[in-house]
Amino acid sequence: MKRLILLVLILSSASIYGQRNSAAVKLGVFDPGATSGGFIIGYEGGRRIDENLSVGWSVDWYRKEYIDEALVRELNDFDDLAIGTVNELRAKTNLHDIPVMFTMRANFPMRNRMGVYITGSIGAEVLLIWYRNYENPNNDEFQGAFDFSWRLGAGMYYELGSRSDLIGEITYHSSEPSWTYEVNDEGRTRLFERRFDMSGLMARVGIRFFF
Repeated sequence: MKRLILLVLILSSASIYGQRNSAAVKLGVFDPGATSGGFIIGYEGGRRIDENLSVGWSVDWYRKEYIDEALVRELNDFDDLAIGTVNELRAKTNLHDIPVMFTMRANFPMRNRMGVYITGSIGAEVLLIWYRNYENPNNDEFQGAFDFSWRLGAGMYYELGSRSDLIGEITYHSSEPSWTYEVNDEGRTRLFERRFDMSGLMARVGIRFFF
């Protein structure tokens, strides 16, 4: 009998310990200030501090190919002879946004296997940018940009089973990476600053697993 009780306690402890880690996959839309909205995918790993508080990390990927209208206006002011399609081609940008963040989440259980949560994150924003060369706008050039980022959000979860939740959340993300480059044209020189306002709302759904 003592052995049976001991075995039950060991299995119970293993079950509790085994569910202290979590992993979540999230899919949704992100609408930053620099571009129009687009698809975003993310992964979040976590570890429970107690039954309601978790900490962890996250990484997301957002891609957008667009024409930077703010840059078009600056180029038009700099070279008014090239107003139109040439400057639009020069402002064509292929952007990959990869925020890597430390996360914290607080759960507030409700009835019927449902609950709400609030979440906050801080971290670094990495932009991988392919932009057009000023002298030869048919050629791509590569540049990286970085910035501090933070995020606040709230969501709801539904317990699909003992080790899985269906989640939905709305989050505000804030960062503004930038970089500068010099343009020389017929003896004129100007320093352009490319600022990428990656602040905006994201709405996502996903599944969180516990193990």
